[in-house]
Amino acid sequence: MDYKEIYESWLANPYFDEETKAELKAIADDDNEIKERFYQELEFGTAGLRGVIGAGTNRMNIYTVRKATQGLANYIIKAGKQSQGVAIAYDSRHMSPEFADEAALCLAANGIKAYVFESLRPTPELSYAVRELKCVAGINVTASHNPPEYNGYKVYWEDGAQITPPHDTGIMDEVKAVTDYNTVKTMSKDDAVKQGLYQQIGKDIDDKYIEELKKQVIHWDSIKEMGDKLKIVYTPLHGTGNIPARRVLEELGFKNVYVVPEQELPDGDFPTVSYPNPEAAEAFELALKLAKEKDADLVLATDPDADRLGVYVKDTKSGEYITLTGNMSGCLLADYEISQIKETKGLPEDGKLIKTIVTSNLADEIAKYYGVDLIEVLTGFKYIGQQILNFETTGKGTYLFGFEESYGCLIGTHARDKDAIVATMALCEAAAYYKTKNMTLWDAMIAMYERYGYCKDGVKAVTMKGIEGLAKIQEIMSDLRKNPPKEINGHKVLSFRDYQADTITDLATGEVKPTGLPKSNVLYFDMEDNVWMCVRPSGTEPKIKFYYGVVGTSLEDADKKSEQMAKAVDDLI
Repeated sequence: MDYKEIYESWLANPYFDEETKAELKAIADDDNEIKERFYQELEFGTAGLRGVIGAGTNRMNIYTVRKATQGLANYIIKAGKQSQGVAIAYDSRHMSPEFADEAALCLAANGIKAYVFESLRPTPELSYAVRELKCVAGINVTASHNPPEYNGYKVYWEDGAQITPPHDTGIMDEVKAVTDYNTVKTMSKDDAVKQGLYQQIGKDIDDKYIEELKKQVIHWDSIKEMGDKLKIVYTPLHGTGNIPARRVLEELGFKNVYVVPEQELPDGDFPTVSYPNPEAAEAFELALKLAKEKDADLVLATDPDADRLGVYVKDTKSGEYITLTGNMSGCLLADYEISQIKETKGLPEDGKLIKTIVTSNLADEIAKYYGVDLIEVLTGFKYIGQQILNFETTGKGTYLFGFEESYGCLIGTHARDKDAIVATMALCEAAAYYKTKNMTLWDAMIAMYERYGYCKDGVKAVTMKGIEGLAKIQEIMSDLRKNPPKEINGHKVLSFRDYQADTITDLATGEVKPTGLPKSNVLYFDMEDNVWMCVRPSGTEPKIKFYYGVVGTSLEDADKKSEQMAKAVDDLI
């Protein structure tokens, strides 16, 4: 059927409710809108679902959520693991509680128990709950930092990480095999509760999760000394971080935590920002205003599902607040955690620092300095989680720290996804520790640059919406793949990595060797002068992303070189 026929079938099918049909009737004269909503099924990718909320096969709604859940249920049943149950969490977005319940009731109708959080919770707590409850899988209803019109559906496996091979492709295949919405199972909530297939969870998991975070503290002494002197401004950006972040900081002993009042309460409209992304400067406008009023030492923002942390730190010399990119805050925490593990109990011989391929080469220098192994994985925190699982199953390797440039890291192994609550806690601990040394976090950052080199990293994301945008993104990737540039911004390209083809090509000799990583639609250019660029389509948004890194002789020099690389991206498009 073409998109128009599918549209008509939804209007005619008694399975779809009247509210859905009314929404569809309202677009009867808008052929382009009908096409956008029905030209494809909302793709269940390796990260699950993400899309605009609304009626249609290419939208997030109760029917596409149920269909995805039926596919997941079929996969779990075929694996013989239905007795373990599934944990479900959700964030502050529109329709999140409804989608969580629809997923739970579909699972229940398939004989799989659902453990559903009583109210919104951060992503890392869902990851923790999967492991704590010994579930086979987890579902998190969130669209992370996307604009308000979006929602999403992430699937986790029993190790607590988002699904990786073979489970990702296996679940995707089962979801694709569900072609008739009428065959999707569901049941009433009352019946599910009576049959013991729907159980609310909450405080018990909260308490255990917070205790796990507190086990990661290295310097209780520094917190005790500086907990009432350090001033912290925090914003949850209308999301899930407010209660757990404040709770853990209070229990640790930080007395001066100021929460941005306009952004404190959950709100799916995210009224104070155009989109709730801690990478965006606008997300910090209200927090920085409060920081100046309170003379805060650091300013922190978590995204709606509280897996990513944005940071500004005060430079006492200039009095200015300086933003830390995800690479900067990740490296700052990596250096703090590894150095203090070394200082307090010594580093294990098989210690591992893990980063993604688009993350700063500053991490490589940190690993080298402390004599620990650096492991590089594909973009996506699930691949860091996969490494932790490998350490556990083989008994080889000790996880020290893992992070990615997109403002996400994990301290400890209580969860297997990035955790902005533990990052908030650790950054405040690090600030207290450096304060005992008469240093700010910015002083610590400068000390790192002087020790390891002035690595500066950036990312430029180009949005290309709709069917035409998708085609343009594919065209750019195809052109770069077939005709890799010989130089970028005057820097000679030394080698070209094509992760889709699993090849690394030396451009001088023509020698080709494998990347050693799973296949992925990613291109990477290694250049002279320690310059690099990586290109990949976003897995969650209609964007193509260009990541790049340079090394300067000073902060100013690195900034200048980075700006030049940003301009060079325009020449590649």
